[in-house]
Amino acid sequence: MVLTESTNMPTGSSAPDFTLTDTRNGKPVTLGNIEGPVLIVFMCNHCPYVVHIVDPLVALAAQLKERGVTTIAISANDIASHPADGPDRMADLATAKGFDFPYCFDETQEVARAYNAVCTPDIFLFDSEHKLYYHGQFDDTRPGRDVAHGDELRAAASQMLEGSPAPTGTSPSVGCSIKWKVA
Repeated sequence: MVLTESTNMPTGSSAPDFTLTDTRNGKPVTLGNIEGPVLIVFMCNHCPYVVHIVDPLVALAAQLKERGVTTIAISANDIASHPADGPDRMADLATAKGFDFPYCFDETQEVARAYNAVCTPDIFLFDSEHKLYYHGQFDDTRPGRDVAHGDELRAAASQMLEGSPAPTGTSPSVGCSIKWKVA
C-alpha cells in the first residue's frame, strides 16, 4: 500500500466527460447525459481507506440522491496486478453493499487520468453545471482509528445545494495510490 494524497483540480474546472459501463448491469454511464450535481468517487475494492468509508459513503450517496445529486463510483486499478478490483468483484461488492449508483470500471485508465485522480478514494463533487465544487477527503477519519462519518463531504454537498461559495482550504483525500498499468 502506498499512501497517496489527491492532487489539486482547481475549483470551477469542468468535469471531463466520459462513458463507462456499470459493472452490475452492463449499461453505459455517460456523464454528459446526467443532469444536476454529480459526485464522482474513484475507488476500488481492496484499499483499506475505501473499505473504511464504503458503508457511510453508500448511506451518504442515498441521502444526496434524495437531494438531486447523482453518484458515480469508478475503479481504474490495473486488474493484472490487483484482480480483486476487477469488474466481476466490483459488481459483487456493489451488490453486497447495496450501491444505489453505478460502479464503473475504467479499464483504459483514461478517465482517471483526465481527472488527475491519484488515490482511492479520490472524491470530486460537481455542481449542476458540472463545475468542480469540492475535491477533498470524505472525512478526517482513518482506518483502524476512527469510525467514518463523511462530515466533510456532507458539509460541502449541503453548502453547494444551498448555493454557498465553494469551500477553500479543504484537506486532500488520502488513500492508496491508483494501480497504474505498466507501459
